[in-house]
Amino acid sequence: MLTRENNYDFRRRIDIIHHPSLLPDAKPASADELLIDSSWSINYPADAPAAVRETACDLADYFINAMQIPVAVKPLADRAIILNLDSQADLPKGAFEIAVTSDTVTITASTPGGIRRGGVWLEDQLTARGIPAIKCGKSRHEKLITPRIVHSGWGIELFPDSHLNAIMHAGFDAIAVFCTGSNRTNIGVLDFNDLTARAAKYDIEVYLYAYLPSFKHPDDPDADEFFENTYTRLLEKHPQVAGLMLVGETSEFPSKDPMTSGKRYRESITDGIPDTRISPGWWPCKDYPAWLTKVRDAVRKAIPDAKIIFNTYNWGWADLEVRREFLKNLPEGITVQVTFDIFSKLDIFGQTRRVMDYSIVADHPGYYFESECQAAAEFKRPLMATANTAGTTWDIGVIPYVPVPQRWITRFKELEKYRKGCNLDAFYDCHHYGWWPSVITELGRAFFNSPQCDLEEKLAEIARRYAGEKAGTLLAAWQKWSEAFDYLTPTNEDQYGPLRVGPAYPLIFQPNITRTMAKKEIAFPADPNAHFGNRIIFTLYQPYENINQLPAALRYPNELRSLQEFLKLWSEGIALYEEVIAAAPANREYLERELNLGKYILCAVQTCRNTKEWYCLNRELQNISSGKEGEEILDKIVALAGKEMDNARNAMEFVELDSRIGWEPSMEYVGDKWHLEWKIRQVESALLEIADYRKILRLAGE
Repeated sequence: MLTRENNYDFRRRIDIIHHPSLLPDAKPASADELLIDSSWSINYPADAPAAVRETACDLADYFINAMQIPVAVKPLADRAIILNLDSQADLPKGAFEIAVTSDTVTITASTPGGIRRGGVWLEDQLTARGIPAIKCGKSRHEKLITPRIVHSGWGIELFPDSHLNAIMHAGFDAIAVFCTGSNRTNIGVLDFNDLTARAAKYDIEVYLYAYLPSFKHPDDPDADEFFENTYTRLLEKHPQVAGLMLVGETSEFPSKDPMTSGKRYRESITDGIPDTRISPGWWPCKDYPAWLTKVRDAVRKAIPDAKIIFNTYNWGWADLEVRREFLKNLPEGITVQVTFDIFSKLDIFGQTRRVMDYSIVADHPGYYFESECQAAAEFKRPLMATANTAGTTWDIGVIPYVPVPQRWITRFKELEKYRKGCNLDAFYDCHHYGWWPSVITELGRAFFNSPQCDLEEKLAEIARRYAGEKAGTLLAAWQKWSEAFDYLTPTNEDQYGPLRVGPAYPLIFQPNITRTMAKKEIAFPADPNAHFGNRIIFTLYQPYENINQLPAALRYPNELRSLQEFLKLWSEGIALYEEVIAAAPANREYLERELNLGKYILCAVQTCRNTKEWYCLNRELQNISSGKEGEEILDKIVALAGKEMDNARNAMEFVELDSRIGWEPSMEYVGDKWHLEWKIRQVESALLEIADYRKILRLAGE
């Protein structure tokens, strides 16, 4: 039974690595399967480095907590798990071999990181069986995707050792830190050298995601000095970082490309008149390759083998030919980062829809990803995907992960095609919204290492472990939820509005009753010290039109119908999940938490639909032909307000039982109980405005 949590209590849970995993009825499957018991030991050479010794301790912790047997770390006994660090072994970094005989399990690797990952693999095999038993034989394992980069799931730029250990166990081998200067981030000071040293113990590299001065044209006479002062001097102080991540929107420069304004997007205004040309960070400028050459050269002066990654996310909507020209002219030594989901086309009820940002609604890639990967491969550019396979997206901004495993499996398989066909070998696995250990991370850890698993079989195995005889029902519940995401609306107004903060999103009455000419947009209450806080929450709901999608007047009837279908399918999934819970084994915390998450998601999407309907009714109100017609619309608006306040009250239970729900690293808490109560107060205030507007309508009868 879940109990109420205080804010940030989730941090205690995310770093618990070893959960009880022993299944009481599990038995060795065959005679060649050995059973590890308390007579075994864990052994490593006397001169082993700290990371190997810590792997031994981690395995001991696993056996006592997951398998409920003590396996001591001690000198070699008759039966032992042997951690064999052999620098001469023919194994690349992070790879390992496992040799299992009747009385030994030997993990061999050429690096301490390989030993660590071999230990995690062994834990996974025993957990999957639900018993400390493993089949005799020998196997070799290597990373198919590296790096797999994530941000902290603990909090922006927060990486205690316990969380680094959790990241390594989840299958990731790199972290990203937003960098504004030496030991500087958007939220304050962070000792980069300490972080790289601590992360290395867990086979984790550190990448700096650049928020650095960049507004300098490569042809300027002082360009070399500028770039050396910005990049070389920075990396000389932090020589152990693995590389630098760049993206157009944080790397604007005074381009001379006539397609652009040549100005920062906030400065592309003359005498108050917007410059309709594109800002340089949002276009594959002809001189961007020269700018990147300067950056590369400055970086390599400090760290010769640094990985330099450039994300083309901001202009994925542009014509293929201009994107191809950019990739063709890209300097050597730049890895191209391409986003899987953005700009994908969907067909819902016969109408085309576009994915506008990170979203699992796109289980298949769009034309941008396909064409960009193919062009990068043609020009032999190293390739990284913004894959989001840590399990989180911007679909609903304040949840730990999106529990739609069949949909994620489709994405994994699509990514695999590009790994094989375009040499895609690196992932950016989440943005600042972080990650959470779940069935999604477990699937990804198994699939993106060799030898690969069959994903459907792996999911069925996970379902049996959690739900026993009800495994089929659990799979059916996940399938309903996966199908529901065909109908979510991944628009900018929804992802930056009601889907960003869920049921805490305000309902603003749009007619402006004012004596002070005040604006109707209100500031969403958020921590002013957060990385973004409320700067990415737009409270006055309105369509953000885009040349790549239909206008709202044509979209919204279809989207309202689509969201209703989502709610129907998601509710059916919840009903199936409740059957699983009713019959689940005693150890069912994961299931209880995921069902709680599912119920919150239902509330969040209900808010999205209510908000879109609220907007439509408000627009109708501004095109009435009589006061009576206006009052009839007001009646609908008032009823909708009551429905949405009830929805917010329902959501309170779910956020109180899981302190991760309602929180997102870059915004901090924006959907917890306090914010839900704030939303109800805000709607009550809107109802007072509506009462005044009713009086205004009645003036039509005078």
